[in-house]
Amino acid sequence: MTSSETSKKSGDSATKTRTGEAKPLGARARARAEVTAAIKDEARRQLADEGAAKLSLRAVARELGMVSSALYRYFPSRDDLLTALIVDAYDSLGAAAETAHARAVRAEAKPRERWVAVCRAVREWALAHPHEYALIYGSPVPGYTAPQTTVGPASRVGLLLITIVREAVQGPGVHVPRMDEALRDEAERLAADLAPDLPPAVVAALVAAWSQLFGLVSFEVFGQFNRIVEDRPVFFEHAVSQLALGVGLMDD
Repeated sequence: MTSSETSKKSGDSATKTRTGEAKPLGARARARAEVTAAIKDEARRQLADEGAAKLSLRAVARELGMVSSALYRYFPSRDDLLTALIVDAYDSLGAAAETAHARAVRAEAKPRERWVAVCRAVREWALAHPHEYALIYGSPVPGYTAPQTTVGPASRVGLLLITIVREAVQGPGVHVPRMDEALRDEAERLAADLAPDLPPAVVAALVAAWSQLFGLVSFEVFGQFNRIVEDRPVFFEHAVSQLALGVGLMDD
């Protein structure tokens, strides 16, 4: 699902009553959702053409045939629009990873296979949405600071990887990696913040693996593998499988 599809789905979705039953949106709410989706779609087109640093509310309004003052009722500033696009991108990526994980669970895949499935979904999403990937994992946008509201969506893939390892600990077990004593204090802090129920050495390895996953994806999306790695799908599968071993997910 693309981010534009995600935003449209969000705009088209119904509200829910206290009993959980769907309640259709009113005409005004539907109209607002449709305009919001159109603004985001045009902004994404400009991201692809010009990059995030040149995103302009006036240019978006002009392309949509709106006056700027009307668009400001939806997004008061460029930063508000950027934040909405960033949240959509993180949520779209997270949803792709979670869908792949759910499919692997239904297939009764082993923890290491589930890990690889999630990583594969991250790569596939990034290659299908390079400009949105660049927005969330590329160069920082000058003058923009991401607000706290982006933290939850940005955490979805990382939390999913933690879930896979946690369930492995509770099931077939993991091989706790060796850890230098110099890292112990930092590893214990990371464990306390991210996963207090997991061994600190495992959490430290998880954080390293998470960063290496996105390093692999970024090298491919941004062209650093050009004229170096030719069979990139095979190389990627091997690399993320090794990352799984590094966090203690065993073959058996």
